[in-house]
Amino acid sequence: MKISLTVNGNLHTSEVEPRTLLVHYIREHLGLTATNVGCDTSSCGACTVHLDGEAVKSCTILAVQADECDVTTVEGLAKNGEMHPMQKAFMENHGLQCGFCTPGMVMAAISLLREIPNPSEEEVRIGLEGNLCRCTGYHNIVKSVLDAASKGAAGR
Repeated sequence: MKISLTVNGNLHTSEVEPRTLLVHYIREHLGLTATNVGCDTSSCGACTVHLDGEAVKSCTILAVQADECDVTTVEGLAKNGEMHPMQKAFMENHGLQCGFCTPGMVMAAISLLREIPNPSEEEVRIGLEGNLCRCTGYHNIVKSVLDAASKGAAGR
C-alpha cells in the first residue's frame, strides 16, 4: 500500500506491506533507529513516538494507520541544533543509564507535560507507567521530568 506521512517535519511517501508496524517503518524504511523495539508486546514503551501530537507505542500501530499523519520521533525534538528541554533534563539529572528506554521515556514525558504542565512526583510516576526502565529504578527519570517541568518544557 502507498502511504504518505510527515516524520520529523519531512514528508515521506512509500510503498509498504499492509502489516508493517509503524516502528518497523520508522527504523527500517526511514533509518531512524532511536525508536526502539523492546518487547514486541506493547508493554515496555521503548517505541513511543508522537502521532499527531499524542504519545503512542509505535509497535501497536500499522504504518498504514499513520497515513496522512504527523509523526515525531526523538530525533525530531532538537531545534536549530539545540536539544529539547526534556532531553537536556534527562542528561543533566542522569535520567538514563543504558539509554535503551530513553527515547520512548522522553517522548512519553513530553506528552505528559502537555497534559499536566506542572505535575507532582506521583503524577509523573503514574504518567510514565506504560514505559519500563530496567536500569535506573525511575528515581532519576522522575527527577528529570520534574526538572524539565520546572523549566517550562511543557510549552515547547
